[in-house]
Formats: sequence, structure tokens, C-alpha cells
Amino acid sequence: MESQLVVRVNSKVKDKFQRVVRMEGKTASEKLREMVESYVSKSDFSAVVNDLWDTISKKAQKKGVTEADIEQAIKEVRVAKRKR
Repeated sequence: MESQLVVRVNSKVKDKFQRVVRMEGKTASEKLREMVESYVSKSDFSAVVNDLWDTISKKAQKKGVTEADIEQAIKEVRVAKRKR
């Protein structure tokens, strides 16, 4: 479901923006939608974290690291922390 977002800008900026997006063959609304969606996807912390985990997972798999290796490493760190 779509909803509206009202944005206020200087009239000169609005006119220039509309001219530029028309040259791209888009409406101001289409371009603003693209810009907002892009911003949200880049700024969404959970997406950033998921991408980070995907990257780590791929690197670990390439190095042959298994789940058992990771579980063992976690246990070792926890034991070392308790000894401090």
C-alpha cells in the first residue's frame, strides 16, 4: 500500500529538480521514490548487518571453517573470559 510523503523545498529548487528529472524521462514523484528507497535500503541497519554476516559467512566457507569450528571458538572465548 502506498502513502504520501509531503516535502517542502524552495520553488527554484523544485523547478530545477523537475527539469532535470524530465530529462531522465521521469516524473518528480518517480525520482523522489527512487531516491527515498535507495536511501532507506542503504541506511537500513539490519540490512547492513545481514550483508556483513553474509560476507563473513562466505569468507569463512572459503577458508573451510565449519559450524563446529565456530562453536568451539565461542566456547574457548567464553572459558577465557571466565578465567579473568
